[in-house]
Amino acid sequence: MGALKGDIGSSAVHLCIDMQRLFAVDGPWPTAWMSRVLPVVVHIVEHAAPRTVFTRFIPPQVPEQAGGKWRDYFAKWREVTQMTMATERLELVTPLDRFVPPARTFDKSVYSAFAGGALHALLRSAEIDTLIITGAETDVCVLSTILSAVDIGYRIIVVKDALCSSSDLSHDALLSLYATRFDLQIELATADEVLECWRP
Repeated sequence: MGALKGDIGSSAVHLCIDMQRLFAVDGPWPTAWMSRVLPVVVHIVEHAAPRTVFTRFIPPQVPEQAGGKWRDYFAKWREVTQMTMATERLELVTPLDRFVPPARTFDKSVYSAFAGGALHALLRSAEIDTLIITGAETDVCVLSTILSAVDIGYRIIVVKDALCSSSDLSHDALLSLYATRFDLQIELATADEVLECWRP
């Protein structure tokens, strides 16, 4: 069984966070590791494409449409607002885009995929209680989504070789944090360990 605390069944989904052209190495917010983990993510999607949800981070048209401190954020990063950026940057990286459908996308405007409650409602309606999490970036949107999922009470499986960041230091620190402070709520496993136990 390895690092997992039991088999993974039909109540699980693969939640892949923000693997978009926006964060590709040639994008405005490059995540250098993305090309390295992409084959691992593809392998997981191939295992159960209908059980995959890809999130996409969608910036506002203009900074003034954002609320609170997000307005300052996008004033600094005006080049990634939809007013100035090619909309193709919001799409999933190739080859993940070819899996939709049967995989589906879920758009969000903040770090956590669970902000606003729509994703939780969608998953709850499908009787999902387990999340297999991959994607970008380990220390931003993935982190925020994981902590929200912990609060909701999902079984969370973090695929440690299918996460990417632009910071080795914070990536490693978060995996250590999950293993030590969240060990009752977060399971860490490799993609091979997950696929061996997942019977979708």
